[in-house]
Formats: sequence, C-alpha cells, structure tokens
Amino acid sequence: MPNPSRLRAAALASAASVVMCTALLSGCSDDSGSGSDENDGLAAQKLDWKDCPAPSEAEGGGAAPSPLPDGTEWQCATMKAPLDWDDPRGDTIGLALIRAESSGPADRRIGSLVFNFGGPGGSGVTTLPAFGQDYAKLRTRYDLVSFDPRGVGRSAPVECLNDKQLDAYFQQDATPDDAAERRELVDSTEDFNAACEKNSKRVLPHVATTDAARDMDLMRQVLGDDKLHYFGISYGTELGGVYAHLFPKHVGRAVFDAVVDPAQTPEQGSLGQAEGFQLALDNFADDCVSKTEECPVGDSAQDVKDRIARLLEDLDSKPIPGIFPRELTQTAATGGIAQSLYSKDFWEYLTEGLVQAYDGDGTILMALSDSLNGRNENGEYSNITAANVAINCADDKPRYDPAYVESKLPEFRKASPVFGDYLAWSMLSCTDWPVPGAADHPDVSAPGAAPILVIGNTGDPATPYQGAGRMVEALGKGVGVELTYKGQGHGAYDSKNKCVQDAVHGYLLDGEVPAAGTVCS
Repeated sequence: MPNPSRLRAAALASAASVVMCTALLSGCSDDSGSGSDENDGLAAQKLDWKDCPAPSEAEGGGAAPSPLPDGTEWQCATMKAPLDWDDPRGDTIGLALIRAESSGPADRRIGSLVFNFGGPGGSGVTTLPAFGQDYAKLRTRYDLVSFDPRGVGRSAPVECLNDKQLDAYFQQDATPDDAAERRELVDSTEDFNAACEKNSKRVLPHVATTDAARDMDLMRQVLGDDKLHYFGISYGTELGGVYAHLFPKHVGRAVFDAVVDPAQTPEQGSLGQAEGFQLALDNFADDCVSKTEECPVGDSAQDVKDRIARLLEDLDSKPIPGIFPRELTQTAATGGIAQSLYSKDFWEYLTEGLVQAYDGDGTILMALSDSLNGRNENGEYSNITAANVAINCADDKPRYDPAYVESKLPEFRKASPVFGDYLAWSMLSCTDWPVPGAADHPDVSAPGAAPILVIGNTGDPATPYQGAGRMVEALGKGVGVELTYKGQGHGAYDSKNKCVQDAVHGYLLDGEVPAAGTVCS
C-alpha cells in the first residue's frame, strides 16, 4: 500500500517529483524566540565545503550533481547539530548541506537563501541541484542552499523496511472493503511502525518540525547570516512558519509557496486533500475534452471520471500487469493518478497511462506510483516514506482508529469518489507510532517577524488554496502577505508565471513587498 500519510502531508514539491517521474517514464512509454546561540560551540563550527558525492540510496540515488551552466560547481558539507535540542551539549548528528555560491558581485550579495522543498522527507541535497537553474536570478544575490532535514537522506535517516519489504508494502490494499482487508491494513501499518522503531529508535523522538526549525537557526548562524532568508515549498511552508514562530526576530526575506494550512488537524488536512485532488482531476477531465482533438479517455468530462472510477473498481479485484514482476493494483493506480495531478506537465502522462491501462497494461501508472513512493527504476527506495511518516507522527497529536475512519468514509467519499477512501484510511498511519505527537496543528504565530510572502495556487491539489489565507491569518497582523495564483498544479513559482516570479524576485532581491491581495493569472 502507499505510505499512508504521503498525500495528506503535501508531498515533495512538483519540481522534485518531475525528476524521478520522467526518469521512470522514459523507459516505459513509446514516445523561536531564543536562537540556537545556546550552543556557542556548534554555532561557531566551520563547514568544510567539498565537491558533492553521488546521492545515497536514502537520498534517491543517481549521479553526483552536474555543474550549473556557468560552470559553478555544487558544494556539499556536513553541519553538526544536537540530536536532542533539550540537551544541546549532548550527542550530535550530521546534517547534509548543499550550496551554489552567488553568481553576482560580492558587494551585491545578500547572504544565503535556504530552500526546503517539502515532503516532509524530501532531500534538499538532491532537489536543489536538479532545478538549480530555475533559481538563477535568485543566485545573482544569494548563495543557494538546501539540506536534508534530520531523519532524511544523509541526515541521520529514519530507516524502516528494506526495498523488498517496501515492494510488498506498496502492493497491499490501502482501501479495505471488508473485515479481512481491514485487519491486513492495520497489521501492515503496525509492522511498518514497529520496523521504524526497531531500526531508528534513537532518532525517532527528535525529528519533529520544531527540531528542524532549530536546526535552521543553527544553520543561519553557521552560514554567517544575521537573518534567515528562506524559500519554503509545500511542507517547507509549515517548517518556515514554525521557524518564524520560534525565531521571529531572525526572519529575513521569506517566501512560502504551495502553503500547508496550519490551522488544520490531520483529519481536516486529509479531507482537504481529498477535495483538492478531486478538483485537480475535474480540471484534468475538463481540459482533456476541451481540446480540439478527441479526448482519448472519455467523451465528456463526466465520462472521463466515470471511466477512471470503473478502472479502479476493476483493479480492486483484478490487477493488471505493471512493471514486471509487480502488478498494477487499485492502490498503485490511485497513487499514480494522484502523482500525475501534482503538475499540469504530467497530464499527458496520465492520459497515456489511462489509455494503456484500459488496454490491460499498467506500466505508466505504476511508474507514476513509484515516483510518488520514492522508488527508482533500479528498485531502490529513498527514505522519503520512512521520514515522512516519522516526521508527521512526531508532529501530529491525534491518533485515529479503524472504527473512527469508517465513520468518516461517507464524508470523504462525498469530497472525492476517487481519492476519498484512500485519504481517509491514510489517517491510520500514526495510530501505533512509538513516539507521541506534539500538537493538533503547528503554531506559526510570529508577531514582530519581517513580512513573509505567502503564495496560494487556486488549482493546487496537495495544499489547497484556502491554506494560504489561513497561514496569513495565523502568522499574524503585518507578517503574512498573500498573493494568489490562478493556475494548476502544486505550487506557483515553478509554473514560470511571470507575475508570480516578478513578485518573488522583487521581494527576495530588492525587498519590495507586493501589495496584499495581488492576483496572478
């Protein structure tokens, strides 16, 4: 079955998903207040920047990052941070960092611009160089910096199941229809969580978002910046909001894109995503039938959605061949469809995948599902699944049981006939987690912080648009400045929309805050 909390958590920013997804598809288609100054020794450490190695398996594998077009090499370093921020002079862990130095004149350099691309559980060390050229204008005044948050990639990674076990885990039914399937789902979740405790007991209590926010303030000091200049995407907006709450006086110029709603409980977040992914599917169907040529997956928008529902229903009892030797199950197909909705650029893959699946071949939809789950074409998994569950369960206090989920199914199905069950049952992921969750939702109130540009996308499936307004409200008066992008996909800046990018550049490069309520189409 899929990692139960991936979609609720707002998976890795769409740009990061494109890398893995297009690689997989290429072979399967014919065509705080107080700073971390409390530990002066760690704040004074000097980073040893060197050429970057190839990504580890936990980071997703692949080759070492190529130089940027102007020849600038990516540099990597390891920063020491306390394992337990309640004992800052105790044991330490290493946090993996990556940077590309500023391309502009030294007297124009503002400092470092730190990126978090989401997840939680996404490796910034692999994501930033994959799309570094997209931020070329920002590099004229900043060193571009990202990192693997604690529990992720090379930074004391959470380890749970091995690759073979994960293959079996993701093949299981995540939307049970009877008592036997429900028992199997509960047992599988318990086994996954027990494996995390067995293999990562030391780090599990210390991977909460508040811990990562304290790491970022230590990072700010080690990088030599008085303020943290920050670009957070998806879950990165939640991390940025928590940082602003803990360290409001240390907030520099910051942008939140694809905003997680900080006021929602995990249940409300799952329900919101059911509505968000259904909206994105509706938009895909409308787009397909509006083209001048015939839509190959339905005669009308409703026909497109009806055929998808029938496909998923058929796969529940009779999977079709996927990527050998695995089959495309109902769960894998649902995950693949969800993955394709993270970016409008993926819609062509969804169309091809559906046409293929209707002919009995599940290769493309399974490749999309693999991308969602962090599986590369060699059958190796990054640790995004393990890290995602660990961070979410450390953050989220509520624990839901099967009876409660069943009572909520009608509401979720009303929100989305396609994704409702999938996201409702995802609420079980933390039920037997060995570490208690911190709160119902994060505290991001940040009185006194510098302005934060908060960008909401009206067509965002993973972090629905309403979350941006709620983030602005929660940050407090005079802090959050909302900008609306009327578009599709997860996030706004990487859509290349000129209005959005001009607003981001104007603030990050020149300190010009756009008017609150600005709308970009």
